[in-house]
Amino acid sequence: MKEERGNQTYWIPMADLMTGLMMVFLLLTAAFMLRVERTTTLVVKEYEKTKRDMELALQSEFAKDLKQWNAEILGDMTIRFKDPAVLFTTGSAELRPQFKVVLAKFFPRYLALLTSRQYVDAVKEIRIEGHTSAVWSGTTDETMAYFKNMELSQARTRSTLEFLLSLSASSSEKKWLIQHVTANGLSSSRPLLSAGKFVNAQLNDQRVEFRIVTNASEKMDSIAKELQPR
Repeated sequence: MKEERGNQTYWIPMADLMTGLMMVFLLLTAAFMLRVERTTTLVVKEYEKTKRDMELALQSEFAKDLKQWNAEILGDMTIRFKDPAVLFTTGSAELRPQFKVVLAKFFPRYLALLTSRQYVDAVKEIRIEGHTSAVWSGTTDETMAYFKNMELSQARTRSTLEFLLSLSASSSEKKWLIQHVTANGLSSSRPLLSAGKFVNAQLNDQRVEFRIVTNASEKMDSIAKELQPR
């Protein structure tokens, strides 16, 4: 009997200890998850506010010019130039003189806005995206047409970027552009659609878009690393 009681006396405190440790572990886990949730919410709210403010700033800056440039600002802050008669000659990557005039008026103001103290830390990348139709003269092979148009759209965005760099006077500004502005030829992979149908094929044949990529995802990754237990 004494031996049984001794064992009971030993196991009861051990059980209490294990229960206490489990409760501490659960509390630490709950506190960690709450911290992650709160931090994530703050980052999302900050991103949404920055995005909203940037959209309003773009609208305020360019609203009066969009019609004469035949351009539009989309809901994701993308600025789309969509007049084939202004942009490039069919099959060519050389900028038309009129498009150079438009870019010379547009880009310095666009750059000044995005590199301002209010937004510069939020901008990860400015993507110049070139889009084409799905057809290519002389072939009915869809894959070949796709890659021919990929080459053309890439050449067009590269020549656009080269022209924009030529507008920059200071070396520091050029350095920032080289680090943040990319040329992306997307061929016919993202055609314009309306109610599930292709819109005017001419609009898909030539359009250039300036798309802003924010660093929100990088902030989330950075926070996740900081919150990892060590």
